[in-house]
Amino acid sequence: MIGVFDSGLGGLSVLAAIADALPRADLVYLADTAHVPYGNKHDDFIRGRVLAIGRQLVAEGCTTIVVACNTATAAAVQALRAELRGVPVVGVEPGVKPAAHGSRTRRIAVLATESTARSERLGRLIREHADGVRVFVEACPGWATRVETLNLDGADFDAEVRAKLEPLLAQGADRLVLGCTHYSFLKPALAAACAGRAELVDVAEAVARQVVRTAGEAAQGTARLTLLATARPERLHAALPRLGLRRLAERAAAARQALV
Repeated sequence: MIGVFDSGLGGLSVLAAIADALPRADLVYLADTAHVPYGNKHDDFIRGRVLAIGRQLVAEGCTTIVVACNTATAAAVQALRAELRGVPVVGVEPGVKPAAHGSRTRRIAVLATESTARSERLGRLIREHADGVRVFVEACPGWATRVETLNLDGADFDAEVRAKLEPLLAQGADRLVLGCTHYSFLKPALAAACAGRAELVDVAEAVARQVVRTAGEAAQGTARLTLLATARPERLHAALPRLGLRRLAERAAAARQALV
């Protein structure tokens, strides 16, 4: 069984990619909705939550763990690997490397939560993979919360996005890295603001490929999908169709029906 977790709904974008790549795997998704968002919280708090959730997923029977959250990965993936020795732990990091390699202008931007934007882990990614490329790091407060409240569009948000992206585009950024899994669900608004001037870089499929490589026997199962949350678990099921994740909704519904 493969366990996937995030502070809330954002990691569902990674879960969907894993479900597509491993259609027979049994999956557990845990949303720490009692503490969402992580992006404005202190690293010590995030680390404590990550370790507690990792232990819980292992107790549920998970043999591979996916930290489907950039903020949690930056703050705590090394601590989780030390805690869960022998259990493969896959993290999510902003796609700085593919963005830098694919940039024609040699200028890219990373859109991230406040915590990820200031993290040493992001700084290291930039130093290691963006040599000779200018990288603009842009914190986007409130965007993860928009996804959590399913407030994905609207004239006010469109204006906010344009105001955030226009200076980056004006400076020549031709790759915009989605440095938070929540931002995958904001792609329509982001793409509209780019108007073809920059490409959005998402790593969900790359993470799924890494899970395929590390899952081993966990890749085989009965295609069961269990959705858990630390608060208001009913919101997870209700959010799937709103986020365009109908195949996940069908898989989760089938699993719930099997329990009846």
